[in-house]
Amino acid sequence: MTIATTPHLNFRGDARAALEFYQSVFGGQLALVRYVDAGAVTDPAEAEQIMWGQVASDAGFRVMAYDVPGHTEWAPGVIPVFVSVRGTDADELTGYWQKLAEGATVVVPLAPAGWSPLYGMLRDRFGVTWVLDLEVPWSPE
Repeated sequence: MTIATTPHLNFRGDARAALEFYQSVFGGQLALVRYVDAGAVTDPAEAEQIMWGQVASDAGFRVMAYDVPGHTEWAPGVIPVFVSVRGTDADELTGYWQKLAEGATVVVPLAPAGWSPLYGMLRDRFGVTWVLDLEVPWSPE
């Protein structure tokens, strides 16, 4: 298995604009999943916001971003970045999760999600927020 560590930026309604800007700077492919695409709308006013987005270039640039939903606390500069570990082997990801979880606060348990067969989020004992997920191709309908 290979893994990639990717900066994951958190916004409140600006994720699409930020990712489009980063794509204009670095080139690459832009992928966007809106809350409505994933069936994860908690506020109809936020349905079109980005639940998961990414710019990935052939040169190796990669950044992810999402719009923090209104029901979730968000203070710019407090948790502006997630460390995203995306892999192709569920067992290996689970092993990383178990080690990172020692002394951590689990935000979202490692389990199937609407966009990935395996996804979880935790804040480690040093205060770093980690997102682990199993990489799957995304093709919006």
